[in-house]
Amino acid sequence: SCFLLSQSRGSALPASSANATIWDLLSAMDFWRRSFRVFRRDRPTSEPQTPSSSEQQADSGAKRAEREPWCILNFDEKTETDPHRRVDVLIVGAGSRGKCYSFFAVYFSKRMKIVGVVDPRAYPREDLQKMYSIDESNVFQDWREAVEREKFADAVIIATPDRLHKDPAIAFAKKGYHILLEKPMAVTPEDCEEIVSVCKENGVILAVGHILRYYPVSQKIKEIIDSGMIGDVVHIQHMEPVGQWHFAHSFVRGNWRNEKESTFSLLAKSCHDIDLISFWMGGKRCLKVSSFGHLSHFTKEHKPTGAASRCLECAVEHTCPYSAKKIYLTDHAEKGMLGWPVNVVCNNSHCDIENVIEALKTGPYGRCVYECDNDVVTNQVVNMEFEGGVTAAFTMMAFTYAMGVRRTTVYGTKGELSCLGRGPVEVFDFLTHKRSTHPITMPVCIPAQLMGHAGADYYMMDSFVTAVAKNEPSYILTGPDETLRSHLLVFEAEKSRREKRTIFLENGKEKL
Repeated sequence: SCFLLSQSRGSALPASSANATIWDLLSAMDFWRRSFRVFRRDRPTSEPQTPSSSEQQADSGAKRAEREPWCILNFDEKTETDPHRRVDVLIVGAGSRGKCYSFFAVYFSKRMKIVGVVDPRAYPREDLQKMYSIDESNVFQDWREAVEREKFADAVIIATPDRLHKDPAIAFAKKGYHILLEKPMAVTPEDCEEIVSVCKENGVILAVGHILRYYPVSQKIKEIIDSGMIGDVVHIQHMEPVGQWHFAHSFVRGNWRNEKESTFSLLAKSCHDIDLISFWMGGKRCLKVSSFGHLSHFTKEHKPTGAASRCLECAVEHTCPYSAKKIYLTDHAEKGMLGWPVNVVCNNSHCDIENVIEALKTGPYGRCVYECDNDVVTNQVVNMEFEGGVTAAFTMMAFTYAMGVRRTTVYGTKGELSCLGRGPVEVFDFLTHKRSTHPITMPVCIPAQLMGHAGADYYMMDSFVTAVAKNEPSYILTGPDETLRSHLLVFEAEKSRREKRTIFLENGKEKL
């Protein structure tokens, strides 16, 4: 497994047997089995058949064996165990993302230590306190209590709900904390601009959780574009399949279902993708944007006859693809899979089948998808024109089998680049009419808990911790200026959708 190989290579993994649990080993072994293939670098490649997401492959073992790998595992690359000094971190928001980022301190304890936690919910707050043996004086229900104290950490990771990003970000920046801020930066252009301004004024590092810039596939696409292999970029086509049950979980029943409580779909889910397009475009500015989108299907008008308000009480639940019983119990909890998304259902209690059932009886995740207070769009397209006449088109779609298996095509004057999911990246050369395959190279030492987004979670944390330790912002790929630029484009795209018109831009905002 990745975990076992990490230990054999001498990576900075925890010595404590309490941390290196059997669950860690099994999780890593399962990830290895489903996702990786190792091959000699001089092995000839054939026409690739790119797999879909590992969770959804249903091919026979024989067919899987015939596939080319999506990445090369580099057994020679090691993470730097002690690049400069240890970074002490305060976690504000101990939910799924906050806890995920905190695992960097488990496996690279010489580089990062969790010294405080803030969360209004008792269970996640106490869970992190126990995991990291945090002193009681550094455990808070409200971030305001932490910011009133004398500064006791180098950096803060802010992973609160979207609408609660701005105030703590500004307060901790003024206190001198370096900041890793979960995306989106904030839910209004003005708040985003204020965060950037305050961080710059106070000389603190700001990294925003646009983890896909750190994604090895995204980096490979950028590398190929910048090399000139496909000539000048003419158009980028990019598609994000959210996944039918994922959308029902997060955007119909879940935290991002309602704009007043969170924000609109394009910002909450797909600001990653607009940011990626901006990243691949290099320094070109977007000059025009138009967008169209709609909330489809998840409305009261589509509720089946005889359906109840809750799935566990519903007589026709077995006929519904969005059944909470099927998603959380049959497909996950009853198979012993109690991580995401099941652990979100039990966000303030220990996660087991009994608590999952109780949460489905009383909580938001057990509701009929046709009786929720959701109002965010399920499908949206964004069309963009950049300097030099270069165009881009993005599609976000809820109703897909694949979940997060993004499809990207870049059309250049000398060739065409294409990539599905985790790769490999393919390039068709117009001159030679030959297709080349470019697998993704990754080190073997990434722990399973940081392998989210195919390792992008690890790469972002590695970059942030190194940047803070060395006081060198250049390690950050998602700094204030880059992030603000792509966020402003997202806000203008949504304005176009709502107002049904093309928006002409100047310096990132509508040209007046």
